[in-house]
Amino acid sequence: MAADVAKWDDTDAGEQAARQPETPFRAVRFAGLRFTPMSVAEATAALAARQQDAPFAAFVTPNAEHAWLRRHDPEFARCGEAAWISTNDSRVLRNAALLGGLKLDFAPGAYVVRDLFREVIRPDDALTVIGGTDATIAALCEQFGLNRIAHHNPPMGFIHDPDAVRTAVDFVAAHPARFVFVAMGPPQSEKFCQRVISDGRSTGLGLCIGSSLTVITGQMKAAPDIMEHTGFVWLYRLAREPGRLWRRYLARGLWGLGYGLWDAARLRLGLRKAWPG
Repeated sequence: MAADVAKWDDTDAGEQAARQPETPFRAVRFAGLRFTPMSVAEATAALAARQQDAPFAAFVTPNAEHAWLRRHDPEFARCGEAAWISTNDSRVLRNAALLGGLKLDFAPGAYVVRDLFREVIRPDDALTVIGGTDATIAALCEQFGLNRIAHHNPPMGFIHDPDAVRTAVDFVAAHPARFVFVAMGPPQSEKFCQRVISDGRSTGLGLCIGSSLTVITGQMKAAPDIMEHTGFVWLYRLAREPGRLWRRYLARGLWGLGYGLWDAARLRLGLRKAWPG
């Protein structure tokens, strides 16, 4: 296992692809990203139906920033290709896709996580959380009556530290769970799930869900409904945390939107197909 974790970038891409979990779901491509065309209800049902003892796989929710990241980080791009389910987390990309005649369902991580806790997860279910604070875990337990959460919070930037990655991978393997919530942003969450898959010891689903746990517990104030439903959540968050988020939204996000608009034009002109194969 140590060699896989420490030398990930040196591993042949074909060898890595052979280790990936197979997905039974059809994929659609837009802005260079691979999406599983599912609604929130469909994604929640698919995650709930997967066998707990199946080999570890990842659930990811790409947005406009991901379109930028995949072009600048080959490892991150491989993670997106390997995900078991990959649902759209961007109203901006959904609207851009519509310009190209493509219906791209909207199923953001926060919505799927909310419904998993409301409809699927029971108090006695074993859960693992990687990332997040003790306060978030306590709030989650209180809100949903949970009593079997294993929590490990790696240091900042841990994905670049082989020892820290190994510790976190070992923690997941030592705490089997139906769902493993990876509470950190891209590209760390996706890359970490790929390390767990490559390690080969774990089962369950790794959910790359960013700040979703702080949203559903009320620790992070949700955007007003009008901004939520018109696609301006990014503007609300940027106004609240400009120092931390300006690069994500004003640099990477706008580039991602540009990729989406370019792809929409190609689709509209019949220069490519959205569905692989």
